[in-house]
Amino acid sequence: MPDATATADGALPSPALKELAGRYGVAVEYDDWQGNHLDVPASTVVAVLAALDVDADGEDAVEAALAEVDLAPWRAVLPPVVVLRDGRVGEVPVHVPHGQPVACEAVLEDGRTVPLAQLDRWTDPREVDGALVGRATFAVPADTPLGWHELRVRVGDLPGDAEPTATAPLVVTPSVLELPAGVRDGQHWGLMVQLYSVRSRLSWGLGDAADLAELASWSGGEHGADFVLVNPLHSAEPVAPMEPSPYLPTTRRFVNPVYIRVEDVRETAYLPSADRALLEWAAEEQRAASAAGALVDRDAVWAAKRSALRTVFDAGRTAAREADFAAFREREGKGLTDFATWCALADRHGLPSSRWPQGAHDHGSREQERLVTEVADDVRFHEWLQWVVDSQLEAAQRTATRAGMALGIVHDLAVGVHPTGADTWTLGPALARGITVGAPPDAFNQQGQDWSQPPWRPDGLARLGYAPYRDMIRTVLRHAGGVRVDHVMGLFRLWWVPAGLGPEAGTYVRYDHEAMVGILALEAQRAGAVVVGEDLGVVEPWVRDHLRERGVLGTSVLWFERDGDGAPLPPERWRELCMATVTTHDLPPTAGYLAGEHIDLRDRLGLLTRDVEEERRVDERDRASVLAQLSERGLVPEDPTERQLVDGLHRLLRAAPSRLLGVSLPDAVGERRTQNQPGTYDQYPNWRVPLGDSSGDPVLLEDLPGLPRVRSLLRALLSDDPPR
Repeated sequence: MPDATATADGALPSPALKELAGRYGVAVEYDDWQGNHLDVPASTVVAVLAALDVDADGEDAVEAALAEVDLAPWRAVLPPVVVLRDGRVGEVPVHVPHGQPVACEAVLEDGRTVPLAQLDRWTDPREVDGALVGRATFAVPADTPLGWHELRVRVGDLPGDAEPTATAPLVVTPSVLELPAGVRDGQHWGLMVQLYSVRSRLSWGLGDAADLAELASWSGGEHGADFVLVNPLHSAEPVAPMEPSPYLPTTRRFVNPVYIRVEDVRETAYLPSADRALLEWAAEEQRAASAAGALVDRDAVWAAKRSALRTVFDAGRTAAREADFAAFREREGKGLTDFATWCALADRHGLPSSRWPQGAHDHGSREQERLVTEVADDVRFHEWLQWVVDSQLEAAQRTATRAGMALGIVHDLAVGVHPTGADTWTLGPALARGITVGAPPDAFNQQGQDWSQPPWRPDGLARLGYAPYRDMIRTVLRHAGGVRVDHVMGLFRLWWVPAGLGPEAGTYVRYDHEAMVGILALEAQRAGAVVVGEDLGVVEPWVRDHLRERGVLGTSVLWFERDGDGAPLPPERWRELCMATVTTHDLPPTAGYLAGEHIDLRDRLGLLTRDVEEERRVDERDRASVLAQLSERGLVPEDPTERQLVDGLHRLLRAAPSRLLGVSLPDAVGERRTQNQPGTYDQYPNWRVPLGDSSGDPVLLEDLPGLPRVRSLLRALLSDDPPR
């Protein structure tokens, strides 16, 4: 039993606290990246349970919480949501007053009603709040179609047309997500890009949707690429300062309008000449920054684009265009309105939202209604921005597939959202408070990581029928041939860090992976998309097995693929169902990695926990073991140059059975600077480095086809010519 000492720092959880933690999926022990078995302090367990609204501070509280979690299912007629796999008979527990007749049916998406048969299964009734409650179990047929259905229960002698006593979502998901037809056989390659860094002579200081379309057209039409994988395009703050990390968005459902190409908005062509001139002047300043190779300045870009876009919005639309906009608003519904409202309030009152009038946070109150009425026109403007960027991404995907790409655009789904962003304002019950997501210490981040993101609450998602999760996935996949899920292990468990503690003091919290993976597969199948899970780092072996079983591709990075003895794993032994790459955005481009710049950078920033010389020795040994394969296989000439090594490493990828091969665009131009150094914020210009060559000079989109290094790498990847 916990007492005052049991919750002190360093003390271990009592047996009762361990049991309570287990009922909520909170880990009390785990294995670290070196295989050491570690116990979680009781103080961490108590803090994590508190974020789930479970009081575990003291013996009496733990006992009361155990009793409550035991009785909770019996207090509800139906579970909050039932998620099943197709092809299997599912079971639904129904709780009713003992002895009362009960009937259960499923109402399918198409309107058909399917009566469910009650199973001959006896469960002893239980006393709940002074009354006996019984349990009846109903069977969902194995041939129930995929989709989002509804369970309805009637208790007592009610007529069939009476209102149901209780309802709950019923979600039937695919047992296996089949690969899209275009990538079921052979290998298929594509570029991996940080879109904001890929600037053109026409974009406004930041790569945009039109640049994405051009990149897809060139790589697909001229070189047979089947996809372009882009960084998360999720929306950031609508006011300065805009968070530079695409992995710390304000929402994951909607898109950052900074990626709009202003000139491609139809109404721009009909602006008065004076307004059009102002727009061009604003564009020229941003284009000059691109040509000079300046760091990406999102605040300056957005200030220029926002002013121009507001002018376009105020100019109005034709009746047909207005009807299209209205259809978009209706389709996106309350989620779009809530997000646009948050943006409009941020425009009016600034950020963080803690500076807003108190009434702005009282959802449904008269004071909030008054504040929202004041910004109604701005709400509509932010809805319009989403319509515009959605249509431009649709055009990019259309261009990609017309260029012959089997998949087209593959989007990236971030792990979470900003702690004070739009999602935390609109999806309150679904997110945990007083907790952030991170990662325990590992070889590349030896102090652990705190990503400053509030995690999904497993119970909150269930109570909401997983609707926020579903809506987010649908938006990401609407104009895409696939999605890469960053830190896909987060669908199984996440590292929760209590506020005020370091990332090493966190613990894992488990999710209903059957529901999380199943719903992802369902929405991907409906979109005809592939799903790639970024399963790097500390991964329980069974997790990769489960993802493979469900048809989710994994990720193989050349430097990290090792056998049980730590030797490089020959690419022939890599997984077939995965995306194979040489590098990842959390490492320097390959030219920089070969020079050990990741060691030098982490040393300068104070991120190493062991001696820098030891780090260099270990790193040089590991790199040499991988590079040795190139000479052994004749993939590089004797005494190769840096370019030849980079080309050889990509030739090596071709030996893998992996279905997808990803080529980082910075590798193709000789870039050496890293995009992101984990564990830092403003110590390094994360997510602001524009595409450049080996000297750091700017490389614009129009330059790519003529660059010798680009042609050399593509030749190495796509042809069987001997290395040169």
